[in-house]
Amino acid sequence: MYRKIIVPVDCGALDKGEKILRKAQALLDDGGEIVLLTVVEDVPGYLAIDVPIDMMEGAIEDGKQKLAELQTKTGIAACTELRRGHAAREIIAAAAEHGADLVIVGSHVPDFANYFIGATADRVVRHCKCSVLVDR
Repeated sequence: MYRKIIVPVDCGALDKGEKILRKAQALLDDGGEIVLLTVVEDVPGYLAIDVPIDMMEGAIEDGKQKLAELQTKTGIAACTELRRGHAAREIIAAAAEHGADLVIVGSHVPDFANYFIGATADRVVRHCKCSVLVDR
């Protein structure tokens, strides 16, 4: 059905990541490609002075390790990519750069501030140029 699928994973919710990665595999065309993506958010400038210097490097290494673990656990062939920045913006940029025809995002149980779907999922749905599947 789809030839290139972006699967953004929150390293703090690998169970959801596993679920959407398996869904991506089911929706992938023969010869298609899955891009397993995680985004490490930058620390705001006003907080950077209070954050240890090696914290970002640790977060990046942790993200790479979690993606590798997820890929090993599922046995699903996927390219892995780690980006830094705002999650929604980087997911949308990855979809555009890879020429994706589907992004599958997981959504959390919403609170009052983002009642319908999660804030990141909401932004991806609104601004992504390709199809977006939100998995609850």
